[in-house]
Amino acid sequence: MENHKDCEELYSSVKMTENDEDCSLLFELPESDPLFEKKKKLLQSNGFGTKELVYLNSYSCSHSKNAMLEEMLKRARIIHLDEENDGYIQTVPTLQVTDDENGAELQVELYFGEVPVSPYVEFYSYRNELEALNSILSLIDVSRLHCPLTRRDVLQELHKATLDRIQEFGDKSRLETRIVEDLSIEKEECVLRWGERNDVRTKLKIAYVEGAGRGAIAAEDLKVGDVALEIPMSIVISEELVLESDMYPILEKIDGISSETMILLWSMKEKHNSNSKFNIYFNALLEAFNTGLSFGIDAIMVLDGTLLLEEIIEAKKHLQAQYDELVPALCNDHPDIFPPEFYTWEQFLWACELWYSNGMKVMFSDGTLKTCLIPIAGFLNHSLYPHIMHYGKVDSKTNSLKFCVSKPCNTGEQCYLSYGNFSCSHLITFYGFIPQGDNLYDVIPMEIDTPQIPTQAKLEIEMEVLRDILSTYESMMENIGNTEQDNRKSNSWDVKLAMEYKDIQRRIISSIITSCYSGLNTVENELHRCVAVAGTGAETGSE
Repeated sequence: MENHKDCEELYSSVKMTENDEDCSLLFELPESDPLFEKKKKLLQSNGFGTKELVYLNSYSCSHSKNAMLEEMLKRARIIHLDEENDGYIQTVPTLQVTDDENGAELQVELYFGEVPVSPYVEFYSYRNELEALNSILSLIDVSRLHCPLTRRDVLQELHKATLDRIQEFGDKSRLETRIVEDLSIEKEECVLRWGERNDVRTKLKIAYVEGAGRGAIAAEDLKVGDVALEIPMSIVISEELVLESDMYPILEKIDGISSETMILLWSMKEKHNSNSKFNIYFNALLEAFNTGLSFGIDAIMVLDGTLLLEEIIEAKKHLQAQYDELVPALCNDHPDIFPPEFYTWEQFLWACELWYSNGMKVMFSDGTLKTCLIPIAGFLNHSLYPHIMHYGKVDSKTNSLKFCVSKPCNTGEQCYLSYGNFSCSHLITFYGFIPQGDNLYDVIPMEIDTPQIPTQAKLEIEMEVLRDILSTYESMMENIGNTEQDNRKSNSWDVKLAMEYKDIQRRIISSIITSCYSGLNTVENELHRCVAVAGTGAETGSE
């Protein structure tokens, strides 16, 4: 999970300026932005510069607040794009064929995005829209402290309009929460009590949720900016614990061993330590994480012909090689430090699944980035429509991690965060689930080199490229079979998950095939037009 921006970083591109007569808001694209050039072009294509002032005196009437918010959003959306994919959201599956600016490379890009939340609002992605709205809200809050009194009424109205937009936006993507009442949460409640004794502050409770397993539920209404969960660094499991252990003098002598591998080996042993500070936490962990790494033979057979099958096989090969190279030797040479019964392949795989599915990247106060286990935060599930989008940066004032909500979360509603911008195949392999909704990151990019050539010849090559793509994906559709072939009765979690993923793959491939046919029709029509124009020009010249 990699979401360690803080508010200062998130809103650094939006600033407030003022003078004696008015208050203006400055939207600035920092040159340090890794996507600066792409965003600059996108801003310019929309009639904006990299530095834009929005003056409040232009919107003095209360009925203009929504117009002002929309003008601010147009800029903030582009400034807060964090993925190239964010800029290509389509309302329906489309195929796009473009040249680079030098005409030297033909790119074929297939995008499968979401239908906009509102037909009256254009936005790049769910995450981007929420980022943009929250950045504006933060700017307004700061501006109200410094802006001239004559302009504060406008800011107050704008503040309310932004909150209303966030509320409306969140309501349209709200996921239903169904609590499973007959399952015991005794271990989870023990972890919460342990956390509270160690200065954890939370507005969440834990429950079993239908279709999601354990989840974090809002114990009260959470407003935008509220801290849903605060974890002191004193209970965060990080590589520092290895440095204090008896295994570190052995591990540090191994060439190329990573800190992540060290803490994984430490956790395999620590889970059996009844005197451990983290004993209650380890006892509450799942006995099986049920990720794609634990798929059985039946599920693997279902995945035949899919991209996920190769991803799982390659991941398991890597882990098996790592285990064989490292663990048996440690157990043979140092059985007192690495007891063989704690370091079987099954235990190693369990620990890998633990760290893959629960590990979070944390930015420490000294600027170092480390993978950690964060007790209680692990109960927060992933969603494509999260309440919490940025976390994982240590607050140096409180020496804690704070999980703030970017949209309201009502009492009894499951509170979600974002694990990152991952495809469904990645989420299955390393987390063991498929998120609800259309995943923006199930994207298939393709690049094909082609020389710089005249328009008519280029169109002919584009038709050939589209035919090749069509042939490739029609073969892929044949290889993964049809729905009827997979309608086997099975109560196995992995087979069900594999079948669900395969159905997603069918829909995506079907969309690609449909887009290819549409693209062929478009290119063919354009080619006929070019031929006709060329013919007319030739006749005119002969006269």
